Amino acid sequence: MRHFIERMREEGLVEDIEEPVSTVYEAPKMAAATDRLLFFHNLEGHRAVMNATASRKALSVALGIPERGMVKALAGATYGGRLEERGRLAMHPPDLLSLPAMKHYPLDAGRYITSGIVFSSFGGIENASIHRMLVLDGRRLAARLVEGRHTHTLRAMALEAGERLPVAITIGTHPAITFASCTRVPEGKELGYAAELMGGSMPVHTCPNGIRVPEAEIVLEGFIGSERADEGPFVDITGTYDPVRQEPVIELSGMHVKNDPIFHGILPGGNEHKILMGTPYEPSIYRAVAGVTRVADVVLTTGGCGYLHAVIQVKKSTQGDAKNAILAAFAAHTSLKHVVVVDTDIDIHTMEDVEYAIATRVRGDRDLFVLTGIRGSSLDPCRAPDGTNVKIGIDATMVMGEEEKYTRAEWE
Repeated sequence: MRHFIERMREEGLVEDIEEPVSTVYEAPKMAAATDRLLFFHNLEGHRAVMNATASRKALSVALGIPERGMVKALAGATYGGRLEERGRLAMHPPDLLSLPAMKHYPLDAGRYITSGIVFSSFGGIENASIHRMLVLDGRRLAARLVEGRHTHTLRAMALEAGERLPVAITIGTHPAITFASCTRVPEGKELGYAAELMGGSMPVHTCPNGIRVPEAEIVLEGFIGSERADEGPFVDITGTYDPVRQEPVIELSGMHVKNDPIFHGILPGGNEHKILMGTPYEPSIYRAVAGVTRVADVVLTTGGCGYLHAVIQVKKSTQGDAKNAILAAFAAHTSLKHVVVVDTDIDIHTMEDVEYAIATRVRGDRDLFVLTGIRGSSLDPCRAPDGTNVKIGIDATMVMGEEEKYTRAEWE
């Protein structure tokens, strides 16, 4: 994290906040007003960052990949980075109340850890993923574990075996590792993918409970058993409140912190949240669309919450390629709600250009199709009570053989 902050500083993307700032609303409001990395030097007496990767430029710095070539490069990942074992990590008694966890919005259930990567292992399967975690007291967290995701599945396996699931939570991790933990990768490959993104190799430490973790400012060790507690309300990706649920409790057994640690907070519903939710899906969509046509680029848009809207740039070989690309995208990322496919002359990172393509190349009776009664995102507030939704695909490409009709005037 410290190396990343200095790289961001070299790029002129860091704003240092020297004056005292409160963890209740004040720091989150400041993060909402910019996409620059905010480095708080006195967040109620602590050092902390927000907006670590709140823009594609920042993510490019973190991954060391040019911004416009990022999706294609990531689509070629092998998840085969090398891990360098660095021995056992010393632990001290945990004290969650000593961390500057924030309350972000008025109806939040309390203070949340939002950037914590939960590393877990059971039955020889390792996993890493981000979960929001409500601070219950000095030793316990209520974690939102989405049903069917790996942490939820490993916990179920452990409980069925009469055991608790061992976990370790890192805060203040290099953003490339955070990105890897947000990506759907082959089972058990998160650490290998992180190492690949970190240049091919990465040091890891082993916690007393057997869980391996990368370098981090703060490491929390613990177990997830059968205990549950109320979790929520909490603002999720759409900027609306997620409801109260009974969620598993993580009971901590140890804590490791660097000298003068740097805490990392992610603003719920903010640009960093959207980048980390959606951008890891772009390579998957790219690979899926590449199976049906020539794909140039993919973006999950900020206005679409970084998660629900995709714009795909293709070069068609046949007239039906755009519709095939839409279907491939929906299959690759089942939470997608609306997909627009455009030609390579349209800049998919400029929404005005995408709107131009829709305005001049779409005929509703021919280029719009609707899928009803299909699985959608649980985060979409307008989904049906049974969890289904309506998805729309828009073919905003030129009709093949009629390209001259769409030629835009330009100066040489």
